[in-house]
Amino acid sequence: MKKTVFALTTLAALLAAPMAAQAHRAWLAPTSTVLSGADAWVGFDAGMSNGVFIPDHAAMRLDGLVITAPDGTTAQPENMMRGRYRATFDLHLTQPGTWRVANVMSGYSATYKQGGEEKRWRGTETEMATAIPADATDVVRMRSMNRVETFVTLGEPTAITPTGQGLELIPVTHPNDLAAGEAATFKLMQDGKPAANQTITVARGGTRYRDNPEEITVTTGVDGGFSVTWPEAGMYWINASVRMPAAGDQIAMNAQYNGVVEVLP
Repeated sequence: MKKTVFALTTLAALLAAPMAAQAHRAWLAPTSTVLSGADAWVGFDAGMSNGVFIPDHAAMRLDGLVITAPDGTTAQPENMMRGRYRATFDLHLTQPGTWRVANVMSGYSATYKQGGEEKRWRGTETEMATAIPADATDVVRMRSMNRVETFVTLGEPTAITPTGQGLELIPVTHPNDLAAGEAATFKLMQDGKPAANQTITVARGGTRYRDNPEEITVTTGVDGGFSVTWPEAGMYWINASVRMPAAGDQIAMNAQYNGVVEVLP
């Protein structure tokens, strides 16, 4: 129970404001994204930091880590460790194709007044139905979902199947087939539907040694699509945030997406 409460509290803090506007950014960075051979190993760092890929604030909790192998099965990380500034783990790629590595956290919360006193609640969707007192007023229900992910490919790239849950980046250009100077196209989806007119922030790593953060901002179209032309090779962080206020009996939504891709020369 303590672990669940801590995870939900951490998620709430993460989703308190759009990631692009926060000082601390969430990232899950692989040591390599394109590999060859019969099998291979990849290491991963996960953290929250001021600049992307610079572990200087806090390690990421990996309670929601889900690794999807090319055949759709779930794989397990190895050698997991959580330090002060970053969490790490290894993944043994045992089959060819594209592996999806994601840390996904979700939860429900509510604010309301009872007897003139402001109160807060956090829990599951099932619990929400009976958690709010009958005499509560000014009730605001919220669903929060945060996805932090990256992709690695052994051999030839394979298709990535959407989950249809929360905010997702759907590749038109494969995320492990990116090159400097070339345009790549993606679609931003919210629960399987296009997330139109949303701001996408793209930042290149290595800001510790640069005065200019080198960020790119684009807006999704009506179909959720957007395009990025990579200025140079490197590891890039992609962020999107969608907030939908409550309307009538609908629950408000706060979703975050943080992806990491590698652009090759």
